[in-house]
Amino acid sequence: MNRKILVVLGEGGHTKEMLTLVDMMEMNFIYGYLLAHDDAISENKIRKKGQVFRVVRPRDKKLHRIKDIFKTLRCTWESLQVLRRFRPDAVLSSGPSIAVPVSVLSRLLGRRVIFVETASRVTSLSLSGKILYRIAHLFFVQWPELRIGYPKALYRGRLL
Repeated sequence: MNRKILVVLGEGGHTKEMLTLVDMMEMNFIYGYLLAHDDAISENKIRKKGQVFRVVRPRDKKLHRIKDIFKTLRCTWESLQVLRRFRPDAVLSSGPSIAVPVSVLSRLLGRRVIFVETASRVTSLSLSGKILYRIAHLFFVQWPELRIGYPKALYRGRLL
């Protein structure tokens, strides 16, 4: 039976890095993709076909605490519906904000969580990375300096 992987895409660099990694992976996986509702670009860049799911972005670039709380709750609910429909064996992400709720839920549901810190993070983890460090089964960094203070972080060279 083929394993299912839910790949979390974010706009720009997150999408480019994740799709580069997916292109290097085996063909015998069943892929699903999770994108923000307002991401109009990422879906067109997918080369390995799979179901596409969309959720609301949990927070905007500008901080609106009350609004962000409700958006995060909505994202969490929508992510739960995606997990129930697609039933992935693992969730793979590089840290867009939509990765946090789906990764937390995946862990609670007994699914594997794989996090690859974006290559643009050289001296410190992203906010998503700091949160998902405690949740991910596999946590990769792409710069050796990022292992300092994070003993379970894996450095295997530049992945993306």
